[in-house]
Amino acid sequence: MTVALPPLEPRLRLATVWLAGCSGCHMSFLDLDEALFTLAERFDLVHSPVASDRKRFPEGVDVCLVEGAVASEDNLAMARRLRRCSRLVVALGDCALNGNVTALRNQHPDGLAGMLQRCWGVPADRRDGVLPRLLERVLPLHAVIRVDHVLPGCPPGPERIWTLLESLR
Repeated sequence: MTVALPPLEPRLRLATVWLAGCSGCHMSFLDLDEALFTLAERFDLVHSPVASDRKRFPEGVDVCLVEGAVASEDNLAMARRLRRCSRLVVALGDCALNGNVTALRNQHPDGLAGMLQRCWGVPADRRDGVLPRLLERVLPLHAVIRVDHVLPGCPPGPERIWTLLESLR
């Protein structure tokens, strides 16, 4: 006798990305605590700095939570790739939403060159591989890609992150 099992509900493919920020939003994500077990039943975490060291952002992501502002050429390339590969992009936290603390360097009166000279003692054109190739200005995520949802806060609390993820099911 063959028993027909009900089809498994498809799980959403979830990714998290950390651009130029402090990791506070990812710490808030980890503060979901026991809810992470429920999350694991409903989502496949396919890319995240807290769960793997995958270098290349995968195709076919359903939801991507993006922490941090766009401050470097690497951040810009990652933002563009994750947008191409994700159905829904969420700006997670104030750095992704408006640049927040990361964008304070935009206030330097001599721009990027002056900031690099003052803070690091190096000219802006120094490309020795130690410093990332910084953009002239730090940008919020929505300035470089389309963002589908924002979750403000510095960082947004775990209960707000959970409410967002629950609403996706």
